[in-house]
Amino acid sequence: MTILLRAAGGHDLTALYEMAQTTGGGFVNLPPDKVKLGERLAAADAAFARDSDSFGVDRFLFVLEDDATGAIHGTCQIFSHIGTDAPFYSYRIDRHGADHAVLGRSVDHGTLTICTDHAGCSEVGGLFLRADARAGGAGTLLARSRYLFIAMHRARFADRTIAELRGVVDDAGEAPFWDGIAARFFGMGFAQADTFNAEHGTHVLAGLMPTTPVLLAMLPEPARAVLGVPHPSGRPALRLLEKEGFRHDDYVDLFDGGPTVTAATDDIATVRMSRTAVVRAVKDRDDATPCIAATGRLAGFRACFACILQQDDGVVLDPEAARVLDIGIGDSITYAAR
Repeated sequence: MTILLRAAGGHDLTALYEMAQTTGGGFVNLPPDKVKLGERLAAADAAFARDSDSFGVDRFLFVLEDDATGAIHGTCQIFSHIGTDAPFYSYRIDRHGADHAVLGRSVDHGTLTICTDHAGCSEVGGLFLRADARAGGAGTLLARSRYLFIAMHRARFADRTIAELRGVVDDAGEAPFWDGIAARFFGMGFAQADTFNAEHGTHVLAGLMPTTPVLLAMLPEPARAVLGVPHPSGRPALRLLEKEGFRHDDYVDLFDGGPTVTAATDDIATVRMSRTAVVRAVKDRDDATPCIAATGRLAGFRACFACILQQDDGVVLDPEAARVLDIGIGDSITYAAR
């Protein structure tokens, strides 16, 4: 199977809707609602159609496709500039300490404080891969192709990039972290709040949360136990993010407590290692390097695995990748080693 990552379009609505019904909840960016998914596709169409290198508020949406059958196996998104059209809230974990000379002891405690510290950052998110496609490097292609897109359209993205990972949600769609804090204010379960957020945006409920810092010691043990812990299905995604240089710096999601990781955009490994060159030959070479390769601007963006041999004035590209990317001798390609 040859897999291809490409820009999503309106014709992908049914496939995305079917995929959204299998996420198990907690995926605000992939709601199981055809109307909302249609709105996200329309926003992506507008972003891809804005043929400018100026900084804007764009939502790019991609799909991972089986080149032979046309089946859609996964999806991911990039947000160019969060916290502009609506506030982007997080909990910041603050550490505090105090010493008492007379008692001869020190006390350390932590608090959760609602903040909008990530306003203005770019975000990679909305990544979901069907369970029956989690082999052959599909997750790697799905995740890392986004960074090639950023590298190829660098002026449209911020100097810092974040990623939010889904927190721990049980089989019934409920979240211990939500139950420990937000449920006490809103009187609704996480599944109900998740549906509300998918329809109205997370900023609505977040804007109603009390801004007083929350003492971690006052949280129920089930909520403390999942603070900053990704959902089991998100652990491979976290490992991929960490390989790219993202780090958890004490920010968590307001509702499920999942970790937020950050990186300087130019320091993301795939962005930093990416190179652009002209294809000088199309043929198989035993000494070629396995890579992720991409070509095309905006809606024409396509990425796949490839074997590339660098030459002084360009690269040699394997025939299968050339076919999937629909390029040939004289065309430009951007790539990074696998």
